[in-house]
Amino acid sequence: MSDDAAPWLIVGLGNPGAEYAGNRHNIGFMVVDLLAERIGGRFKAHKARAQVVEGRMGPPGPANRRVVLAKPMSFMNLSGGPVTALRDFYKVPLERIVAVHDELDIDYPTLRLKLGGGDNGHNGLKSMTKSMGADYHRVRCGIGRPPGRMQVADFVLKDFSSTERKELDWFVDRSADAVECLVLEGLERAQSAYNS
Repeated sequence: MSDDAAPWLIVGLGNPGAEYAGNRHNIGFMVVDLLAERIGGRFKAHKARAQVVEGRMGPPGPANRRVVLAKPMSFMNLSGGPVTALRDFYKVPLERIVAVHDELDIDYPTLRLKLGGGDNGHNGLKSMTKSMGADYHRVRCGIGRPPGRMQVADFVLKDFSSTERKELDWFVDRSADAVECLVLEGLERAQSAYNS
């Protein structure tokens, strides 16, 4: 398969299970859920320990792109295994992998897109980078820092506050738009449109 025919693999990072669904750490899952809805797909179990949706993104015709949306069903700190298995299964080059994740060092609800870089202490990214190297795209959804003396682990595993929830739908929607822009128009275009 030529690289051109290879799909994009868009991975929402999060923890599986209903008790984590609304957590800040699960914003990646929320974004890929919305993308799946937009392309009219339903998540199905994949042998790579992930839920996946295959489909096409963009307008009908030659400009659209084949995509695989994925939610690893391992816990966050083990995301690398399922993502690497999906990469191998779908033969995706590293630069066509996009991780959508929460980011403590960016204020809520701010977005930043980049290619490669460190993991900033994010266990999902740490696991992915250890498994396949760092040169994949990141859509970083800012959640801000924990208030007061709250531990980071407690903060990311809490649901968004009632104040944050007022903007959450908008933020998830904007994050999904940014992923589409990245896949269809490239990183620079997506950065200039969505990096705030």
